[in-house]
Amino acid sequence: MSLLSERRLRGWAGAPLPAPVRRMLAAVLVGALGNGLVLPFLVVYLSQVRGIPASIAGLAVAWEALLSFALTPTAGWLVDRFGPGPVLRLSPLVCAVATAGWAFVHTAPQAFLPATVSAVGNVGLWPAGATLLSRLVGEDERQRVFGLNFAALNLGIGVGGLLAGLFVDARRPVTFQLLYLGDALAFLAFAAIMFSMRGVGGPIPPATPTEEESPGTWRDIAADRALRRLAVLSVVMLTCGYGALEVGFPYFASTVVGVSDRVVAFGYVGNTVAIVLGQMVVIRVLRGRRRSRALGLVGLLWAGSWLVLGLASKASGAGAVLLVLLCPLVFAVGETLWQPVTPAIINDLAPEDLRGRYNAVGTLTWSLSGMLGPALTGVLLGAGHSAAWVVLVTVGCLAAGALALRLRRVLTPGQDGLAPGDMAIPIGHAAGAGLVAEVPD
Repeated sequence: MSLLSERRLRGWAGAPLPAPVRRMLAAVLVGALGNGLVLPFLVVYLSQVRGIPASIAGLAVAWEALLSFALTPTAGWLVDRFGPGPVLRLSPLVCAVATAGWAFVHTAPQAFLPATVSAVGNVGLWPAGATLLSRLVGEDERQRVFGLNFAALNLGIGVGGLLAGLFVDARRPVTFQLLYLGDALAFLAFAAIMFSMRGVGGPIPPATPTEEESPGTWRDIAADRALRRLAVLSVVMLTCGYGALEVGFPYFASTVVGVSDRVVAFGYVGNTVAIVLGQMVVIRVLRGRRRSRALGLVGLLWAGSWLVLGLASKASGAGAVLLVLLCPLVFAVGETLWQPVTPAIINDLAPEDLRGRYNAVGTLTWSLSGMLGPALTGVLLGAGHSAAWVVLVTVGCLAAGALALRLRRVLTPGQDGLAPGDMAIPIGHAAGAGLVAEVPD
């Protein structure tokens, strides 16, 4: 490789990452690989292999989501109290026990035990992981690291899902059991990597309060205007985005458009490949640009993806197939914008001793939208209102995008993603007043 090519490659990849960040990303990749082994199969495994009614299997999944939502504030407090390191060392061990437990479920009541343990283990992973990553790099590198984290997550899930698809057989229950045991081993590997990083991720002592101020509480966090606005737009965007993609895309594509399940599967594969290949490019493009504008573009892209899917219902043959495949590809471009930007804003807003709870707010928006999105989608599509569903999710994404554009009013230029040199330029020296104007990006 020539010197010029090497420099160009480094320019796109960015500065070398610190060793702890590389270990953290490796842990995410390994854990995602295990998740990919089992992610699509839980309800299928419980209903078709273990003979548990699909309604009960769905209740077990819903119970895990509800319990995770209830425990998230406590998880954020634990991260602030004990540091993200201890949480990231213990949570994967709990998750390993939970996912191994699924392999030995035979009855409906038994299904709720690993669901409960899984909620306890998983609830701390994101707040602790985001907190640790934000500590390991400077503010100017957070957006890039969160983007790489998302790429590693999708790469692991994609490879794991591919391996599982080649291996699993509904006629052989042992294949499912091996997948869940493989996921447990992946969580143990995640924990092992985190135990090798014992020198990082300890607790941050809270700032000594003065007579006028008290230590940060959840009430103080709720009073953060910028965080409130970000949380509201996140719930709307994720409800009409990810929450709809998980249930609405496969149902609409197979039932309303009438394409095969294989086409739906290819759509998800295309989504994952687009994220893994495109994330580095998007990280480079985002650098020094307004994050609020990037989130507004997410709303436009996700609304466009739903319009494409809606058009597929009016097409036929190869045209319908192409539109169905295009929908998750357009959605993927929005994901590569959303995933680096949102946690970067949250962590730029967060005081150091409250970072775990700020990231827990981000987790809560995912949990809430993960319940609202499938519920709204199920009600509308189940009642045959497919056109109304397309309109709802499209308008919802556009509305969230409009809220994102207004977010810049409550962010500092740095929190909005502008580098110090891009924030302002002098336009006059009237009596030394230091008049400045923002540089357009």
